[in-house]
Order: sequence, then structure tokens, then C-alpha cells
Amino acid sequence: MKAEHDVVETLGLFRIHTHYYASPAPRGTVILVNGSLATTASFAQTVRYLQPHFNVVLFDEPYAGQSKPLNSNRRPITKEQEAGILLELIEHYQADHLMSFSWGGASALLALAQRPKRLQKAIVLAFSPVINSAMRAYLERGIDLLLNAERRQLGELLNSTIGEYLPSLVKRFNFRHIISLEEHEYHQMAFHVSQVLTQDTRCYLRGSADIDVPILFINGDRDRYTSVEDARDFNRYVRRSSFATIQGAGHFLDMESREAWIQTRDAVLQYLAPDALVAPEPVEQHRPRGAQVIPMTV
Repeated sequence: MKAEHDVVETLGLFRIHTHYYASPAPRGTVILVNGSLATTASFAQTVRYLQPHFNVVLFDEPYAGQSKPLNSNRRPITKEQEAGILLELIEHYQADHLMSFSWGGASALLALAQRPKRLQKAIVLAFSPVINSAMRAYLERGIDLLLNAERRQLGELLNSTIGEYLPSLVKRFNFRHIISLEEHEYHQMAFHVSQVLTQDTRCYLRGSADIDVPILFINGDRDRYTSVEDARDFNRYVRRSSFATIQGAGHFLDMESREAWIQTRDAVLQYLAPDALVAPEPVEQHRPRGAQVIPMTV
């Protein structure tokens, strides 16, 4: 399963490195939106169950992964710019479906509010319209560490909070990834965290009433930061919303256990292509998503 690599110019400002996985029998094309500071590697296991049924597009934001050396990264980019990048990639790859993880839900919702014509369905994982007390405490601690590039403390904070249910091996990979980031990546996340702490959720819920595609929100029942109960508040903002709960999972959902991966896979495929579950992928092929998932997220 090899990806085609490309660089796409977006907004007249940014060069975006993309991976395109062609399906042998496509039911459409799904574009995946990373959590903050993550890279295309974060969706390795997602691609494994989507690609037999859909073409899959992954991309790195201008400041991260393989897009990073292609851009100047002199100043943080806004969520509105991230939404604009996403809209242009949707059009470029003629995507029918969108799926975001964690903080990627912010730019995804802003893009969906622009009503891209091709999109038929969207899935938003591990995201919430509520900044609850656990999330606020996490963000307030995190922003100081981000601004000062306190690498080791950031890694420890992630693993002890939103990553609390990750397997120890994944925690080690995530820690190594966080301490290897460049300062502009920390400042990028601090910029967005500051927006959230000062504007609450208005910065990404603006225009949600204009979203006309159905959205499935998926959350883990053990996630204290983007909880199942808080996620259901999306009913107030998104007219065509539905919800699924992954039992025994925290914020990182399918990275945390084989059982959570199976539940997430089944919820996604049942929503996008119910007939795809007739012959599901063998459980033995599952491995936790890899070292690059670092969503300092809301």
C-alpha cells in the first residue's frame, strides 16, 4: 500500500505535502485532517481500513511534517487559513468525505461552514464544543510550556493527561516526537490555545449553523477532555449531527487498544459505507497508530 506524493500550492501562500492512497474499488475519496502538531503518519491505521474502500488523502499543515521545509513558518497561521487550505485540497482531490481527529476538528468545522459542494459526509473524532474544567486546566498548563519550548515537560504533560490511556510504547514514541519539534511548532500551537482560552469555542463554532452535510461525532467514554456528554452539545450547533461512543477508550480512541480500534473502524465504515463491514479486516493486522500523533488539542 504505497502513497503517491505531491506538493500542492494553496491560498497563494503555502506549499502542502500530500499523500494519496488509491483504492482498488473506490466508493469515493476521504480527506483526513490531523490533530495539531501531528503528521500524516498519525493516520497509518486509519488508512489501513479505509483504503480498501475509498481513495484516501492525507496532508501535513504548512508548519509540520513534510510540509515544514517547504514553507517559511515565520509566523503562526490562523484556523481560518487552515480551513482555506483544507477547502482547496478538497477541491483539488475532489473529496467526497472528510474525517478529522482532535484539534483538526476546528479547521474542519470552519471549512464545512463554507459548504464545499462535493462533500457528502463528515466524521469528527475526539472533539468537543465545550472547554470543560479538565481541558481548561490542561491548556492553561500547556500554553506556558509551549511558549517556553519546555520540551520534556510538554511530553510528560501530554502523556499524563489526554494520553493517559495510551500503551507505554506509544507514550514513548509520542514523547520522542514532542521533544524533537522546532520552536515554531510550539508557538503555532500556543497561538491557537491562546485563541481558545480567550474566545472559548467561538473561534471555531462560528458559522456552524451553515453546515449542511451530516456529521458523525465519535468520542471515547473515558475521555475527560472531549467527553461524550460535552460532544453531544454539537446538537445545538450542527443540524445534521449524530454520535457514536467508543467503549473503554480515552481521547486517542483507536490508538489505545485493539478493541477500541475495532469499534472505531466499525463506526466509521458503518457510517460511510455499511456494506464494507461484510468482510472486515482481520483483527491481527491492527497495530497502534504510530509515533507522530501529538494533538495538543481541544
